[in-house]
Amino acid sequence: MINAMTIRVFGIPNCGTCKKAFKWLENNNIAYEFINTKENPPSKEMIASWVQSLSAKPMRNTSGKSYRALGEERATWSDERWIEAFSEDIMLLKRPLFVKDSKAVLVGFRGSEADIRAKLE
Repeated sequence: MINAMTIRVFGIPNCGTCKKAFKWLENNNIAYEFINTKENPPSKEMIASWVQSLSAKPMRNTSGKSYRALGEERATWSDERWIEAFSEDIMLLKRPLFVKDSKAVLVGFRGSEADIRAKLE
């Protein structure tokens, strides 16, 4: 059984940023559960709760092919439209996404060591 305090990390195994995050978590003795979003895509409801916590903008994987293929109208999309898009194409979601105590707390793996630590510990 997974401890409720375990951090859940959503991403894909070959993502360089995810690998960097896994190494950091291991080096800092922080327990985590990895969820491969390609094999186990999150539900639309789960994505909606993440958007409620973080908003859609930081969750966008702007460096991916899927994002570039959306066209310019994506600039006018509401959070609700982004929830639809994330649930239709999981590659639009920035990785990794960290969930702690059932709440999304961080997406991506940038920022100061202190910032990351504060959100994940």
